[in-house]
Amino acid sequence: MASLRRILLPYTCDSCALFAKLKHLPFPVFLDSAAPFSDYGRFDIICAQPEKVISFKSNDYENIDTFLFNSEQLLKTVSDTYLHADDLPFCGGAIGYLSYNFGELSLGKREPATTSTTAYPPEAHIGIYPWVIVVDHERQRCELVAQASLSEQSLAEIELLILKELGKPTERLPFKLNGEFSSSLNATKYQQAFKRIQDYIRAGDCYQINLTRAFSAPYQGDSWQAYRGLRETAAAPYSAYIDLGESQILSFSPERLLSANNGALQTQPIKGTAARDPDPDKDLALAKALQQSTKNRAENVMIVDLLRNDFSKSCVAASVKTEQLCELQSFRTVHHLVSTVSGQLRPDCSPFNALLNCFPGGSITGAPKHRAMEIIREIEPHQRGVYCGSIFYLGAGGKMDSNITIRSFVCADNTITGWAGGGIVADSNVDEEFVETETKIGKLLQALADL
Repeated sequence: MASLRRILLPYTCDSCALFAKLKHLPFPVFLDSAAPFSDYGRFDIICAQPEKVISFKSNDYENIDTFLFNSEQLLKTVSDTYLHADDLPFCGGAIGYLSYNFGELSLGKREPATTSTTAYPPEAHIGIYPWVIVVDHERQRCELVAQASLSEQSLAEIELLILKELGKPTERLPFKLNGEFSSSLNATKYQQAFKRIQDYIRAGDCYQINLTRAFSAPYQGDSWQAYRGLRETAAAPYSAYIDLGESQILSFSPERLLSANNGALQTQPIKGTAARDPDPDKDLALAKALQQSTKNRAENVMIVDLLRNDFSKSCVAASVKTEQLCELQSFRTVHHLVSTVSGQLRPDCSPFNALLNCFPGGSITGAPKHRAMEIIREIEPHQRGVYCGSIFYLGAGGKMDSNITIRSFVCADNTITGWAGGGIVADSNVDEEFVETETKIGKLLQALADL
């Protein structure tokens, strides 16, 4: 009987050094738990050279329904035919992303683009990877894992390539900003957008709107060095670096959108943010104030209700449960309130269907979701693109995990763009909300300027 091939490789506590040796290969991916800087991560996943790639741009001739059909067929083949090991999160399969723009298109909230920048990331992209490197920081183990479908010759060539690259010194090309960051919403424009949202809330159109700002600057050099420079500052368990050739995605997400394992689904929305402070007493006070904030807890509960509704589209009746409500989780730059919702996948629904039923994540739209997205499209002067979308993997048996691409940047056409946002409700204060966006991204922009 065919089986997985597992080959031990030298272990290091920081997987960046390993990925740096392989990032010149086609479509390299680094799913990064941010060890040793994050307390929440355990596994890192590195792969390249996909055997198949499918992508979607809104100005392509291909219909979005055709792309979704082809994607579901491809992912079903992976789920049904790929092999898995119980002690590993992923042994090869699909890795890709869906952009927020893709969510707008699929829900009819945006018209297809008539023009686009060829270098900018597609609205959706999926690669099928028959081999993968998995780093387990708990067991201090690193191994090359290959599917049975990969020939012995191909596996031997990959192993030789990896060992050969490991013996070479790592070349570091510099990254440098060529100007200051500018925002799509300065303080004045943010106040105007905030007022329009408050008008919609008072009129009863919505209960909450997630308002975001885009920040862009020209740069030169290697985006991988930007990722490495940001990583210690922004360490988070759902981080990722994806190189699409002409563009790169740098994500430092702390938020899970959806995981699936043997039919068990879980989502962990984040609502409620407070800054960290280097003084332990002040930091503790900030954390306690966040936990006791009536406004932040109300926002979190509102999004939990939205996600319970999203789960009901995919789950067995009465299986949807709130496991944790407003749990405090602390990251290197911020404190968050995180809730956990679980459910049991219906037999007639695939994990990818469940992802689509939750997409885009309610924590980055508002409530009700569809009306919130219409208002966002009207008010925000920028496209979110990959930001607020989702990076995911899906392997054998439909085992899947995915993030929400917050705390993320895109490098394309010598411009780096990042975003930050927050939920606006009836009792929100415009100055506090503006400061929250600065809190979320300010240290990251400074870290890039310091490179």
